Amino acid sequence: FYYSVVAGWTFRFALASGTGELSDTRLGEFWNNYISSAWPLVTHIFAIGTAIFVVARGVTWIERVTKVLMPILLALILVLVVRAVTLPGANEGLSYLFSVDWANLSDPKLWVEALIQNAWDTGAGMGLVLCFAAYLREREDTALNGYILPAANNTVSLLAGIMVICTVFSVVPTLVDDLATDPQALNAYPQLAAAVQSGETLSASVVQETIFKQNNEGLTFIWMPRLFDALPYGQFFMLLFFLALSFAAFTSLIAMIELPVRSLVDAGIERSRAARIIGGTILVLGLPSVAWMSVLKNQDWVWGVGLMVSGLFFAIAAIRYGVQRLRKEQLNHEDSDVKIGAWWDIVIACLVPIEAIVLLVWLLYESSIDNADWWQPFSEYNVGTVLFQFAIVIGMLILLNRWIAGRHSGSA
Repeated sequence: FYYSVVAGWTFRFALASGTGELSDTRLGEFWNNYISSAWPLVTHIFAIGTAIFVVARGVTWIERVTKVLMPILLALILVLVVRAVTLPGANEGLSYLFSVDWANLSDPKLWVEALIQNAWDTGAGMGLVLCFAAYLREREDTALNGYILPAANNTVSLLAGIMVICTVFSVVPTLVDDLATDPQALNAYPQLAAAVQSGETLSASVVQETIFKQNNEGLTFIWMPRLFDALPYGQFFMLLFFLALSFAAFTSLIAMIELPVRSLVDAGIERSRAARIIGGTILVLGLPSVAWMSVLKNQDWVWGVGLMVSGLFFAIAAIRYGVQRLRKEQLNHEDSDVKIGAWWDIVIACLVPIEAIVLLVWLLYESSIDNADWWQPFSEYNVGTVLFQFAIVIGMLILLNRWIAGRHSGSA
């Protein structure tokens, strides 16, 4: 219900890049005007409505939409990557991207965010993989799919990273003088203002460091339009960028909505009605994230960590079923071309639970010692808000699970 808000942002920026509204604007000007208007509510409703329209018509429609959008998305990314790596300064960007700062490995947030990113991207953490596995053929090569999905996902993510980083390193040196005299940029980014006020010439490295410290919306919706606008044929490539982003967001949103809709369908509710129930719920619960950015950031933080807990639940379920039995029956069946060794049992039964628990405890401990009010349940980023919201949702899910189980036992 907060991701649909973000998906709506991408639709609006794709439209704006096509109409030229993002061209010749100061840094963050369009974003600030957009986020303070009624547009986020409009795009939130549009994102939900279009996704529900597809999901209500069943998995066949989902397949049709993704068969069209995903190849286009990949083509757009490839075009943008080729453009980015051929820009002046791209080599410096590639060097920066693939260099390692070993000191950062002691930061628990880095590990957690990396794990959350993959759990989010692949859909593994929220159960999307399990949901869509229900539609696979009985003789599907599960292990092969298990290799292809994360490999393809991470390849696309890497290409997107190359495109963004190379663009930043190429364009920033041409923007330094403009940013040094841009009051809106200096007010929004104290690091830039401090460099200017010190009497020093604002350097490209300071601007690049400022960009890379941005959160997702800052990098995507504030800096990227300004960077593309400075490129030759920048409006065209800006349009490709936000089209790719909106296609990625829309296909992900469809998958996310299909998961709870399928759960209600399995509980005996007709699909179109289930889609309306889920759509209405998302619409209402997403309103706080539309109105207050702090709520959206809080939800992204809490349920990003929640993906790790969800992954831990999957590991526990596999352990209870029997990891060796699961591997032999569901992975290494007679139709599998790829056979998984006994190492998989150790990974699922030992490494995954240990990794999840250690990272969770490490992150929450570090968060608590850095914040005296760590226990407050209504703060934006702290331990208390995570534990408070986890407790509420887990309680609700237990009750819902019992209701679904009751409906199935009653109909058996």
